[in-house]
Amino acid sequence: MISREALVPVISLSLAAGVLTVGAIVTPMKHLTVFAVLAWLFVAFTLFFFRDPERHGPRGSDLVLAAADGKIVGIDEVNEPDYIKGKCLRISIFLSIFDVHINRAPVSGVVEYFTYRKGEFLPAYKKDASRLNEQTVIGIRSEKAKILVKQIAGILARRIVCYIREGSRVEQGERFGMIRFGSRTEIFVPLSAKPTVNVGDKVRAGETVVARLVEAE
Repeated sequence: MISREALVPVISLSLAAGVLTVGAIVTPMKHLTVFAVLAWLFVAFTLFFFRDPERHGPRGSDLVLAAADGKIVGIDEVNEPDYIKGKCLRISIFLSIFDVHINRAPVSGVVEYFTYRKGEFLPAYKKDASRLNEQTVIGIRSEKAKILVKQIAGILARRIVCYIREGSRVEQGERFGMIRFGSRTEIFVPLSAKPTVNVGDKVRAGETVVARLVEAE
């Protein structure tokens, strides 16, 4: 399955590749053949990048799922002033250009907070990217807790797509957007939550449980 965001770039690249291919066939100019081959390789990479596989992971009100594919690059205690309004755990996921870039809801609930912030395009694996880079911030009230998700642009990503806004209802594992090319996604959970992943682990959106929600002692 391919993301709907792929439609415009795939059509545009395919048309360009087609024109170059016709040119290479009807003229003896060898460089057109090279350009045609490169153009079709770009089409193939675009289809690969915008892939959108089905995901059928565990579900439950006490589970927090990964919101993106990638590698866990941080699990730390932070102060979140916008929605959770206090100390919480931040679980950070770095997406390389080879990861699936579809974002999925970590919990089921209602979106109570949404904002878009312009910013810089630092490498997404850097901690400062969470504070300085272009991003969307989404607060979801689930059955068990308030959960915050950040979609953060990276040095290559220049477009964040988010389908939901305040008042939207999301289901756990549901697609809610994507970030093009290398980027970062963060999930903020209560301090009482128990992480089920470690730094360096690879996770899959909608499948990997990254934390369990438990009652504060």
